[in-house]
Amino acid sequence: MFDGLFNVPDDRVRWNLGKGVENMADTQVSDHAVEERRGIRQTAPFILSALSGGHGIFHWFSQSFFVMLPAVVATFGLSGLQVGAISTTREVVSGVVALPGGVVTDMLRRHWGLVLAGCMALFGVGWLIMGIAPVYPVLLLGMGVVAMAASMWHLPATAALSHQFAHRRGSALSFHGVGGNIGDVLGPALTGGLLLVLSWRGILSIYAVVPLLLTFVVFWAFRDIGKTGPQATAAQGFNEQMGQTWQSFKAHPRLWGIMTVAGIRGMAHVAFLPFLALYLGLETQLGMSKPSLGLHFALLVGVGIVSTPVMGYLSDRVGRKVVLIPGMLGLAVLTALLVPFGEGIGLIVVIALLGIFLFSDQPILTAGALDTIGEGVVASTLGVFSFSRFALAAASPLIAGYLFDSNGIESTFIYIAILYVVASVILLAVPMGAPRHSAGDGHHGHGGGHGHGHDAHEEGQDDHGHGHAHDEEQGHHDHGHGDEEEHGHH
Repeated sequence: MFDGLFNVPDDRVRWNLGKGVENMADTQVSDHAVEERRGIRQTAPFILSALSGGHGIFHWFSQSFFVMLPAVVATFGLSGLQVGAISTTREVVSGVVALPGGVVTDMLRRHWGLVLAGCMALFGVGWLIMGIAPVYPVLLLGMGVVAMAASMWHLPATAALSHQFAHRRGSALSFHGVGGNIGDVLGPALTGGLLLVLSWRGILSIYAVVPLLLTFVVFWAFRDIGKTGPQATAAQGFNEQMGQTWQSFKAHPRLWGIMTVAGIRGMAHVAFLPFLALYLGLETQLGMSKPSLGLHFALLVGVGIVSTPVMGYLSDRVGRKVVLIPGMLGLAVLTALLVPFGEGIGLIVVIALLGIFLFSDQPILTAGALDTIGEGVVASTLGVFSFSRFALAAASPLIAGYLFDSNGIESTFIYIAILYVVASVILLAVPMGAPRHSAGDGHHGHGGGHGHGHDAHEEGQDDHGHGHAHDEEQGHHDHGHGDEEEHGHH
């Protein structure tokens, strides 16, 4: 499936033969030592694996909180509306951070390693605040800090993958999503077991230490990730970067449609997970034990580990909409069936089927947007993209909480199902260019790493050699500098 994704020859180490013979041996040994130390951090497999691993940490803890949610509700005596406010806090903070954060991320490309390390540290601080929260408002404050860290992490991480795997964005972003899904599986399963011997506060306090310790590892792993390529040498001002991003949106109106679909899909997603947890775990609902609740959540996202890269691969080969529309319609039907099939094997089957589509659609929507834009505004566009998604989604958990309090859980699930149907209908009307794939994918830049072969490649094909005929709207002039940036990552 990922054939060619890591086909990146290591041609970075060059000997300067023009220097004197008497200095060449010492110079070569010194340069070679430097390259050896830096080399592994600049290879495509390491970058994808390390970013996916970091993604897994963020999802491990975030998904674990849903398993703790019934216990949190019992501690603070929360209503459905207050549960919704926790998710709304996350969405509002994420959206507020994403818009300027994307622009700043593009401006600070040389310092992406420091940004990623700071995000990991802040993530630990947020969970610590939640773990020691004496009252509900402090819990919301901790969630806001967690959301800020997670939102900022995704911007340079996704931008780096977009540069590195310009010809396999759907596959690379889906593989990155698998890292998150692994955390989603392990986190709930482990947390459900830990709740048998520890309180939710004790677990969060322990979990907070892990990101704080990993901060130093993250900085070592990614300190060179944005320091090469033409954009690394001349950071633009905020206004200039924002203007360039706006021009990209004006040139490609389809981005507005994709953002609308992502926002409505986000409305459904952010309402679904917390209220699924309440449906499974509250005594007034199904009343599952904590380990059973953890295992059901682990099943939900465990299926996603397999399905997410498969869906990403299919979207690269047959088109984004061909995969997205059936997936979202399937989510609508399955969500509506949760209560009618809310017991025994029927519930297990519905949850497993939900897992096929629940986590795979967002990476594909992101890939669809990145297919369109220029490399110079990747993080900025992601910031605007995320802001619009979070802005639309922010009120959704409150609506779901109100429906839960007033009409019961079934009305909440029907509301979520309707959102998926609306998103699917809108997506039908949104033009999405064909994903960039061709026979050349196996040897033209899966990590952007063919420095010796790009001269002829760039002269003839401005948008990475993927067909002017089907890709006019994808901005063949926008992507002309992307190859240079990509092989700079190595």
